[in-house]
Amino acid sequence: MDLGKILQFLPEVKKPLAKRLAFNKKLIWTGIILVVFFVLSYIPLFGLGQNALDQFQHLSIILGAKFGSIISLGIGPIVTGSIILQLLSGTGILGIDTTTQEGRIRFQALQKIFTIFFIVFEAIVYVVMGGLAPSPQLMGTSIFYILEIMLIIQLIIGGYLIVLMSEVVDKWGFGSGVGLFIVAGVARQIMVRALNPLPSPTNPEIPVGRIPYLIKALGMGDPTGALIAAAAIISTIVVFVIVVYGQAMKVEIPLSFGRMRGHGIRWPLRFIYTSNIPVILIAALMANINLWARLLQNWGHPILGTFSGNIPASGFVKWIHSPNVINSIITGTANWTMAGQAIIYSLFMIGGAILFSVLWVKTANMDAGSQAKQILSSGLQVPGFRRDPRVLKSILNRYIPALTIMGGAFVGFLAAFADLGGALSRGTGILLAVMIVYRMYEEIAKQHAFDMHPALRKFIAED
Repeated sequence: MDLGKILQFLPEVKKPLAKRLAFNKKLIWTGIILVVFFVLSYIPLFGLGQNALDQFQHLSIILGAKFGSIISLGIGPIVTGSIILQLLSGTGILGIDTTTQEGRIRFQALQKIFTIFFIVFEAIVYVVMGGLAPSPQLMGTSIFYILEIMLIIQLIIGGYLIVLMSEVVDKWGFGSGVGLFIVAGVARQIMVRALNPLPSPTNPEIPVGRIPYLIKALGMGDPTGALIAAAAIISTIVVFVIVVYGQAMKVEIPLSFGRMRGHGIRWPLRFIYTSNIPVILIAALMANINLWARLLQNWGHPILGTFSGNIPASGFVKWIHSPNVINSIITGTANWTMAGQAIIYSLFMIGGAILFSVLWVKTANMDAGSQAKQILSSGLQVPGFRRDPRVLKSILNRYIPALTIMGGAFVGFLAAFADLGGALSRGTGILLAVMIVYRMYEEIAKQHAFDMHPALRKFIAED
């Protein structure tokens, strides 16, 4: 089957004719897509009666979505399709050689087909399972089923709009569209929780933003409120700084070109070797556990635990839910149960991140053997050693397994720390946003150091 012919019938974004776009043009296209993304997030679904996904708003940040809007699917179908396709490719089930031009075309075609499949599948699941459904008062009427079909169509349209917008960013903007939408969601949440002066819906006397709350608490002589606000701000800043420091840490292996003596490069192995993949997967796992726990409770079989409102109250879901330890210590409401909950949650995050990090390395061609083949296929070798994949594999094995485990544990710990410290956004979201922005910074510094505005060049250019 010629997958390329199938793609001809699907709308797509053309690549620019120029091999290298100017900085200003990329900046304009990135800004346009950001504006469109935020506008779409405020367009509600026509016919929506109940939004049962409100309780999973923390997941919507990671998915670059806003439940109840036309982009309720966010980047979920893109990420899900990419992960499954990557796993199938890494295990050799697909039999696609991505080192060839034909293999890359087939891989990209399959990726788009997988994405479209998950757009349709998730749209149907969200509506039929009652996550985004018409008003229950219309249940059993013909209008109810018509509205269900309309909701599914709107979700499919919104999901494909996200795909097209992501392609615009990939081809005409900075970084990737998937990363940009995650950063946009996290940045919006942090800005609202940091600066919003409006009163909280649950407590009208307290502003939503932590900075206005801090100023108000200091003015009223409320040390407890000031400490709570300061703790949220400080924990967020600490996580930002540590993630940036961790991103900069790497092991560099000197390599040389076999046929060109005196010329070589350094092959970097980052400390956070698997990047943000482990925290994405552990966050998705926890969201699914919470979703199934809620469904089982509604069906009268609370095997995974129960909820009190939107907060886990008992069972397994309670022990993997992050309590706000810092706030509890400040207010004097901390107890041994909360301490145990915090420890179990941290171990779950760290252990899960390590597990997914190891699995990802083995299935995504990031192990020592695959990296050795990639290095040798590029015409590189380690100076002083013969050109043998077994020799290079043994050298890489000194670093890759250790970096895989330590990097996974590092991101799992930081995500847990941010959640337990009551940071301005979920720890997973902060990690993803910082890593994505840091990679975007590196890309801009390398590719556009000379064609950006002098003031911006001075700020962003590397030494």
